[in-house]
Amino acid sequence: MVLKDVLQKYAKTEDQLIEILLDYQNVKSNHYITKEEIIEIASYLSIPESKVCSVLSFYTFFSDKPRGKHIIQVCKDVPCYVSSDINVLKIIERELGIRVNETTPNQQFTLEYTSCLGCCEAGPAMRINDKIYTHLTADKIKAILSEYRVYM
Repeated sequence: MVLKDVLQKYAKTEDQLIEILLDYQNVKSNHYITKEEIIEIASYLSIPESKVCSVLSFYTFFSDKPRGKHIIQVCKDVPCYVSSDINVLKIIERELGIRVNETTPNQQFTLEYTSCLGCCEAGPAMRINDKIYTHLTADKIKAILSEYRVYM
């Protein structure tokens, strides 16, 4: 789907910016918004490019860099960090052979930190694409990643 098709679904008002960005980024296989697309979105909404860029940089679910098919976001807030004796990030890094803010060579996984996922009572937590996983253990993380590898 091209950007023009997505834009045509929305009114030309600034309050549609987040919806447009979410919709378009989700239909792209590499889940990011390019500089050219930022310009086109800003023009469509008659807003400054800086407004689009500020929204992209503020929300962790947006990206201006190519990402993998499966975006893994690990909660970095204190409740998730102290709720377990495991280091979720280190386990995922070891399993996938990448570090935070990297994508696997096969473009299947991107690993990112994120702010609170809203699961403080059920930490540690992570999100893969649109699904949140809670009460993580090392074995549970490995099993979850195995499920996503099957879909590759």
